[in-house]
Amino acid sequence: MADHTRDPEDIEALRAASDILGIDALLTEEERATRDRVRAFVDDVIRPNIADWFDRAHFPAELAPEFGKLGVLGMHLDGYGCPGRSAVEYGLAALELEAGDSGLRTFVSVQGSLAMGSIHRWGSEEQRAEWLPRMAAGEVIGSFGLTEPTAGSDPSSMKTFARRDGDDWVITGAKRWIGLASIAQLTIVWAQTDEGVRGFIVPTDSPGFQVTVLEPKGSMRASIQTELHFDEVRVPASALLPGARGLRGPFSALNEARYGIVWGALGAARDSYEAALRRSLRREQFGVPIASFQLTQQKLVNMVVELQKGALLALQIGRMKDAGTLTPTQISLGKLNNVREAIEICREARTILGGDGVLLENSPIRHAANLESVRTYEGTDEVHTLILGQHLTGIGAFR
Repeated sequence: MADHTRDPEDIEALRAASDILGIDALLTEEERATRDRVRAFVDDVIRPNIADWFDRAHFPAELAPEFGKLGVLGMHLDGYGCPGRSAVEYGLAALELEAGDSGLRTFVSVQGSLAMGSIHRWGSEEQRAEWLPRMAAGEVIGSFGLTEPTAGSDPSSMKTFARRDGDDWVITGAKRWIGLASIAQLTIVWAQTDEGVRGFIVPTDSPGFQVTVLEPKGSMRASIQTELHFDEVRVPASALLPGARGLRGPFSALNEARYGIVWGALGAARDSYEAALRRSLRREQFGVPIASFQLTQQKLVNMVVELQKGALLALQIGRMKDAGTLTPTQISLGKLNNVREAIEICREARTILGGDGVLLENSPIRHAANLESVRTYEGTDEVHTLILGQHLTGIGAFR
């Protein structure tokens, strides 16, 4: 058989060879343009710095306005200064951002899908006009307070409580694993009330609002996670999100974030695969590139098979979202599959890099560590498995 060894420096040729099913041709010209614009930003701004940011556990908050200019904050939302792009375009942007780092894609998700999404869907006209334009520009950073120290997979058991006091609301309780809160100007806080679960826009400089950064971490180091404590935090009636009643409010935001993960995890996996492929073409052992060995080729093939399947899954889910037919169960299927397979791809890619694979100059080990967090947040594997199991059997097995 003829030898047509690929050039490890020709990244576009490597990507074209990896798109065995021609998935790129399924995208519109506008979708490809959005993807390429975000990819260029990642290549120019994130890649040269991410190993250092991860090593120092530094989140580059100064990039927030740059993300605003890039048009990825509240990307899928309409009006109020938001970009109003399609679900597929947002998915492609999430993929490219997470090819840079999960922590940077998570910032876009917390800001756009969770905080801005909650205000856009459940807020008053005054709240939307006040906050969304500045958040879309990256001038104001938001966070999203749902998970608690004793209420992770079961948010219905949350203990944070908001009581009425005249025209005000007074919030008491705690939240944990809340992204961005230490640098945010506002947090969307979900709390039990005498009327059921309600959402509030809470300024982070409110008296009684305390933020503790959770560190050190072995995952998502170029990101910020916090614990929040509310000691009789008083907010006016205008802080209440009027449209959100019950868990439907936070769950709608979570589904938006989960959708982004379906795409984003593929970015971490693709970047790891490409690092392994280039390494296998450059690295020689026993007088030949290790790409010539059958076991190495098997690893690379297995990665591409799952990447291609995951891309088709993400694209189908994105097309359904744009058509208005997407269900939470379908999002669960995408999140469960793509994150699970992405972790395996990153781990396998690390083996091809050998001992050098543990150095942060090579991305697979960082991506694998980050994806352990992605696998946990916005619904664990177990939660999404039970969602799908209930769909198949009609029997809820959560208790």
